[in-house]
Amino acid sequence: MAEERQEGMGGGQVAADELRLLIERAERLEEEKKGIADDIKDVMAEAKGRGYDPKAIRKILSIRKKKKEEYQEEEAILETYMHALGMI
Repeated sequence: MAEERQEGMGGGQVAADELRLLIERAERLEEEKKGIADDIKDVMAEAKGRGYDPKAIRKILSIRKKKKEEYQEEEAILETYMHALGMI
């Protein structure tokens, strides 16, 4: 029974080794992701320290990720909804 658990679902030691390598790779990537997130926080803190609005910068980053047409469509829908609510 213990041998079956050690072998993994693939039916051999190779599957267990492969699974362990995949998990370790994912763990390393998670660490890198955390490091990058920390770097982004530092950039936002620096921007704030220089008088920029981090919230506005994040919004610009979000917009720049989108295709022009996608952004324009979202803005048109938002404007339509806001007009319907008497906000503009």
